[in-house]
Amino acid sequence: MTFPHQPALENLELLAKQVVEGFIIGLHKSPFHGFSVEFAEHRLYNQGDALRHIDWRVYGRTDKLFVKKYEEETNLRCCMVVDTSSSMHYPQQEGKMSKLEFACLSAAGLLQLTKRQLDAAALALFSKDLYYLSDCRSAHSHYRVLTHELQKVLAQPQENQPTNAAAALHQVAEQMHKRSLIVVFSDMMDDAEHMDSLFSALQHLKYNKHEVILFHIMDGDKEVAFDFENRPYEFVDMETGEKIKLQPHQVKEQYLERMTAFRQEIENKCHQYQIDLVPVDLSRPVDQVLHAFLLKRNKML
Repeated sequence: MTFPHQPALENLELLAKQVVEGFIIGLHKSPFHGFSVEFAEHRLYNQGDALRHIDWRVYGRTDKLFVKKYEEETNLRCCMVVDTSSSMHYPQQEGKMSKLEFACLSAAGLLQLTKRQLDAAALALFSKDLYYLSDCRSAHSHYRVLTHELQKVLAQPQENQPTNAAAALHQVAEQMHKRSLIVVFSDMMDDAEHMDSLFSALQHLKYNKHEVILFHIMDGDKEVAFDFENRPYEFVDMETGEKIKLQPHQVKEQYLERMTAFRQEIENKCHQYQIDLVPVDLSRPVDQVLHAFLLKRNKML
């Protein structure tokens, strides 16, 4: 399924429903599950129990299968965290989805999925700081409010909004008091001086026992491959407004080296902190990216 480029994706809720309905039938079970709050005791394994709950260490000592029991089983709590800084408005090109449009439609699609599961969801929006964080609720009216907030973000773009993802993610970690699934949509284009703090914030989320998924959104042709014609260009920093004139071949080799190192560092840190990284190339439609991710996750559970 492909979606025509619409100014501010005016029918966000309808498009999100189409995204979900397009692949929900292919999922044999929910790709998201609730969390167990605290381990309580073991009980003997019964045929039909999920294998993932077996305590294999106990089996190694006793040669018997025991299943872990927990104090409280909860439904899923999920928070969609969307980077709305100015760099997310790239590319501003007719017929092509921007990073922010991709993020908002993906977040709205996952909200539709959690609503179908009767789970609770929250929405966080940030640029230079965390400026919106909703309650975590499961009411249908609440989901409509969250989708409306995403719609407002698309309809009211703000220029020269810098990114401070580190501070925003630390705030999310501190304010989401119950264990939750945190889904972050960002290009991770933070200031270089904030990178250590950014990874510290991701670690903070994991330390607070949240499950974290990072959709790292980039434009593959221009931002990753730096595929520009060999002619003079004026490049504009969308977050500061700073401009520079140059020919791409003058900086391409150095740019590619730094971009490769940047993406590799994100991959390494996500692996280190057990964060599920989903690299996103804007050349792929939203439904294909979500379908592939959810199908993979569905098979792992």
